[in-house]
Amino acid sequence: MSPKDLGALLVLGALWGGSFTFIRVAAPELGPLLLMELRVLLATAVLAAGALLVAGWRSGLFRRWRGFLILGTLNAAIPFTLIAASEMRLTASLAAILNSTTPLFGALVAAIWMGERLGRGAVAGLFLGVAGVAVLVGWSPLPVDAGVLLAVAASLAASLFYGVGSVYAKLNFSGLPAPAMAIGQLGGASAVLLLPAAATIPPSLPGRAAVLSVLALALLSTAAAYLLYFRLLDSVGPTRTLTVTFLVPAFGVLFGAVFLDEHLGAGSLAGVALILASLLLVTGLLPTRSKRKGASP
Repeated sequence: MSPKDLGALLVLGALWGGSFTFIRVAAPELGPLLLMELRVLLATAVLAAGALLVAGWRSGLFRRWRGFLILGTLNAAIPFTLIAASEMRLTASLAAILNSTTPLFGALVAAIWMGERLGRGAVAGLFLGVAGVAVLVGWSPLPVDAGVLLAVAASLAASLFYGVGSVYAKLNFSGLPAPAMAIGQLGGASAVLLLPAAATIPPSLPGRAAVLSVLALALLSTAAAYLLYFRLLDSVGPTRTLTVTFLVPAFGVLFGAVFLDEHLGAGSLAGVALILASLLLVTGLLPTRSKRKGASP
């Protein structure tokens, strides 16, 4: 990986890690539905304006609008809203760590839906990930009550929907240009969220911090992040791009500590270690003994 690509990967990790801080600031004032509608609507507008001069993407985009409504629902509208709802009770740091389980759910969904075989290392990684979540939540500095458990469940459900959405995209949108994928998905999400968000408009205007967080979430953590993500997919491939999964919780924890004065206890650190180890196994970045010997998993 070139220094330029490595820098892009670090920036992408920072942009997605920062999104949890932006959500934690803005969600209490705007509510999850309105916040996520503003996020996807603004990001769609920016990406569409930037892609106007790109030939050939518009026909594929409009021809598949029904599919993009489904993809936007599965891969953006529902998981984005669930994460925002979870951060009404969880810290930004904890939400970022829980979101790092997305590849675990992705592997499980691909195995069930597409029949992809899970090797011994991947199966071990899934169980290790479950253990990591249990340690993370059970040893969390937050009081473990029904509200916190429901928020954790919402965050994990968001990761599950990301897994479902990624498999749906793989099965139905292969060969479509990257700008069309980003615009179609976010545009579909904005259409799905429009009416529910309109019904939750708060009676008072949000404060300055919430407004700035919305702009940063939409323009940096969504529009700019998608552009970097697709650039890395073309440049270094999906496997190396997937390593951003390990950077997002690190930046999420860092930004939560710096800007929101959040702190991680020993249990949180132990849970993070277990989850990251499970990701290494599931993604194949940490080869098992059988792989090192050349045997089939």
